[in-house]
Order: sequence, then structure tokens, then C-alpha cells
Amino acid sequence: MHKQTDELFLLRHKLAKEMVSEIILSDAPEGALKKWRNIFEVPQKTLAGQLQITSSVVSDYESGRRKNPGIRIIRKYVSALLDLDQIRGGVVIRGFAKNVADVHLSDAIIDIKEFAQGVPVEDFCRSIGASLLTHGTRNHHVYGYTVIDSLKAITEFSFQEMIKLYGLTTQRGLIFTKLSTGRTPMVAIKLTNLHPALVVLHGISVVDDIAKRIAEAENIPLAVTRIEKVEDVVEGLKAFD
Repeated sequence: MHKQTDELFLLRHKLAKEMVSEIILSDAPEGALKKWRNIFEVPQKTLAGQLQITSSVVSDYESGRRKNPGIRIIRKYVSALLDLDQIRGGVVIRGFAKNVADVHLSDAIIDIKEFAQGVPVEDFCRSIGASLLTHGTRNHHVYGYTVIDSLKAITEFSFQEMIKLYGLTTQRGLIFTKLSTGRTPMVAIKLTNLHPALVVLHGISVVDDIAKRIAEAENIPLAVTRIEKVEDVVEGLKAFD
């Protein structure tokens, strides 16, 4: 028990430093604040309660109506998000512990990127000509993406490496290419028990019914893009650079 507690403390400390640094250095700190709250899936009202301030004050910081929140406020904001996550078992904190460095060089990863702030799922889909087949009710923003060669991922990756596809956050779009029906990646996602913000299937005309059922059961938006070349999909995503 103590080992797990110490491990979570170290993971929390590391993530806190990364969060505070990103927010401070961001050209739009208000957007970075909102991004992290959405990643942790914490409503403004809940965060306000943890901070013992009103929801309107949180809204002011996230909208930029209150300029330059300052390091003290940023640290309190970050600490409150981490405290709330720990109450729920540290799911997000542990998720960020997945190191993607050794996966970046794999041929199975065609492209991977993090966003400075959230992109609405609809805008993300529009940039790559994707149509939604199922709609989830979770956070409707994407905070990064991974474009995956499904065939290589399935043949090369272990279970733990499949988890690392999520990069720095699970709240991302996973774009799978070189598919037959779309069933296999959805089964793999179900087994990881980590839910991406969006799954996009590329290069197939008919999506397997089981893939759709898994998406619906797991509350994951599922989309398909008819763009022929994966290079054009990656090019479309440059709109969010």
C-alpha cells in the first residue's frame, strides 16, 4: 500500500510540474487552464468547490477575463485538479505516467502530436473529412492525436505498448489506418480500459457492426474518413499546429 502511495505521489509531483510549466509558458494560459480541466473531466462547479471560490471566478480565468492569473493561482488550480483525481483513484495521474518515448520511433506510429488547447470533435473530424458514426457523451474536445498503422501495431505491440499509443493524454483522437473492418482496434481499446476522445477509421468502406457496438457501449465517438491517402489525413491535421 505504501509503495503504491509513494508511486502516486511521485507521479503527481512530476505531472504537476509539467502542467504548471505548460500553463505559464503558454501564449494563451486561459486556454491551457481549460484544457487541463477538461482532460481531468472536472466540471467548473466541482473545481470551484475544491478551490473554495465561485464558478464565475473559474470561468473568468478560463476565458481570459481575468488576465495573468499568476503562479500562485495556477499552482492552486493544478493542485485542485490533482486532488480531485486522487479522490477518484488517480486515474488521470497514472494515465500520464505512460511513457511514449520508445513508441515514437516505431513504424506503427505514422504521426503523433499534442495540442496546446482542446479542439472540438466536430472540427477535428471536419479537418480530415470524417463522418461520425456514433456519438459519445464524454468531453467533446480532442487534445492530441495518434495516427496508427493498425497492421503493424497489432503484430508488433504488446498490451502495454498499445496503452502507450495514447501519448500524454487519453483525451485524443486515435486514427487507425490499414484496416479490414475496424473491429480489431475497437476490441484493443476495450481491453486497455482507456477511453480516447475519438476513434477515426481510415481506408475502409464498411465498418463492422461489433466495432460500432463497442463504441456505443464504451461511450466513444467513432468516425470514418473516406480520404484515400493517409498522408492527406496527416496534412489535414496540420490545421491545428
